[in-house]
Amino acid sequence: MEKTKVLFVSQEITPYLPETEMSTIGRYLPQGIQERGKEIRAFMPRFGTINERRNQLHEVIRLSGMNLIIDDTDHSLIIKVASIQMARMQVYFIDNEDYFHRKHTVMDAKGKYFSDNDERAIFFARGVLETVKKLRWSPDVVHCHGWFTGLVPLYLKKAFAEDPLFHNTKVVYSLYQDSFDETFTTNFSKKLKVDGISDDDIAVLGTPDYLSLSKLAINMSDAIIMGNEEVNEELKKYAIESGKPFLGHQSKDEYVDAYSKFYDDILAK
Repeated sequence: MEKTKVLFVSQEITPYLPETEMSTIGRYLPQGIQERGKEIRAFMPRFGTINERRNQLHEVIRLSGMNLIIDDTDHSLIIKVASIQMARMQVYFIDNEDYFHRKHTVMDAKGKYFSDNDERAIFFARGVLETVKKLRWSPDVVHCHGWFTGLVPLYLKKAFAEDPLFHNTKVVYSLYQDSFDETFTTNFSKKLKVDGISDDDIAVLGTPDYLSLSKLAINMSDAIIMGNEEVNEELKKYAIESGKPFLGHQSKDEYVDAYSKFYDDILAK
């Protein structure tokens, strides 16, 4: 019997970024799922705070070199990889000079969110899926962590819907306490549209902010998990009322087993 394949798309993974509940889950969940007999891949953005030499990142030439067009501008997709030896797992990094070579993650030194975070999230989401295509690796489950991954469900379910690699893929979205107050640029909806995405698909993005982006991710996902014990109450209610499989917050000792069973239950539906 073939192993279940799980793709983890994470905004944060420790040790590449500081320890938070999200980055710790990003690090130990893939390892735990792999140890339970599933096959895994893990992706994150190559934020400029990541020390490439210390973490031994290197470019994967055969996966790099594609251009993604966002708002009529070409952006080169660079793929890097590093290994977490003790976990026997690799982490793939989505990189680009325009978007990821600043010495901060999503906000500047003064705590202001970058004005192009919308384009960075678009580039990251599309970059992950294009790279998985190049790997010719067909995930059964894609599990997204953090708002920066919030467009992955949309692109997977709409833009890549006809791709045989993703034909039966289920998407799980984890909600965290990671809200922000800024709104994206007014032409965000126009920027993210590619073939396969209709105005109806993204109608929820009336005001392109944290809430609407998260609701879009919920709309396009097959199941929702509470990654933190406390999450935005409006989003929690929205997720539960969607009627989709919903998993509440799990303790540090139990979440890997609970998530693994959750994946199995979703795939059995």
